[in-house]
Amino acid sequence: MSSLLKVKLVRQKRRKARMKGLVRGTTQRPRLRVFRSLKNIYAQIIDDTAGVTLVAASSAEKDFRAATKNGGNTSAASQIGRQIAERAVAKGITQVAFDRGGFKYHGRIKALADAAREGGLKF
Repeated sequence: MSSLLKVKLVRQKRRKARMKGLVRGTTQRPRLRVFRSLKNIYAQIIDDTAGVTLVAASSAEKDFRAATKNGGNTSAASQIGRQIAERAVAKGITQVAFDRGGFKYHGRIKALADAAREGGLKF
C-alpha cells in the first residue's frame, strides 16, 4: 500500500469518527447513511434507537444494474438519491440526518444528497 493511500485512509477514519459522535438517527429524524465504493454507491435510512434499517437503495441492485452499466459515477449516485427519497417518502419519512460516513462532501456524495433533497427529503 502506498504512503499516499495510507494517509488518505487515516484522514477518512478521522472524519468518520468525528461524524459518528455528531450524527444519530431517531424515530422522528432517522439517519441517511451513505457508503461509496469504487464500483457502487449505497444509501440507507436507519433508525438508531430501534437499530433497524427503514429504507435502502444501492447501485448494486439487480434492476438498477439492468438499467445502467456503471454504478460508480455521479449520474448513478443522483439516481440512487432520487430512489432513496422516493422510497422514504412512500414510507412517510421526510426529515433525515445526513451521515456522509467520513467521505468528503463533493462528487458522488454531493450528487446523491442533492438528488435526495430534490426528491423530497429535508436535511
